[in-house]
Amino acid sequence: MQPVAPSLRRKPTVMSLLARFAWLPLCFVLVGCHIDMYDQPKYRPNRPSDFFEDGRSMRPPVENTVAMGSFEADSALFTGRLNGELAVDLPMELTADLLERGQTRYEAFCAPCHGLAGDGNGVIAYRGPLQVPTLHNDRLRTVAIGYYFDVITNGINRMYSYAHRIPPEDRWAVAAYVRALQLSQNVDADTLTAEERALLGGP
Repeated sequence: MQPVAPSLRRKPTVMSLLARFAWLPLCFVLVGCHIDMYDQPKYRPNRPSDFFEDGRSMRPPVENTVAMGSFEADSALFTGRLNGELAVDLPMELTADLLERGQTRYEAFCAPCHGLAGDGNGVIAYRGPLQVPTLHNDRLRTVAIGYYFDVITNGINRMYSYAHRIPPEDRWAVAAYVRALQLSQNVDADTLTAEERALLGGP
């Protein structure tokens, strides 16, 4: 079979080209009109849900989520300072739950060096050459509470920073517990009731 000479080949016309490619737009139209693309399974706002245990389709924000524009990086809560000075007051409400949280964080992170009573006789200080100052000396009992937040955040001397281990709220909880610990170890016995002295084993 001999090849057809170039001069005998038929050149495609405009109409034949249009007919050849006319099916392409039709394919796009058919795909775009598929009902599943519009009527897909989804939850609308405030609709109930059987999938989640709380029965809500709208999920609560992730823990520690901060709304845009509401984060104050230079506030006392995150710096331990107010107008450049160490904060003298807690930037949150003092509650029994806060002190309990502070106690658990203190015993987990601080007690190994500072001791459960804050006297500096923790396990690490007891077994090694490290000397840890007591939290019950006059200077530390009267220092601003923001000092403890600052030390936990930035470290001091041979103590390194715990900022990446303890979130800001827990640092304040620890600071509040340290203050309560100081008060408990330096309270005047004459101010206690007979029942309170009995709990301490006193007359």
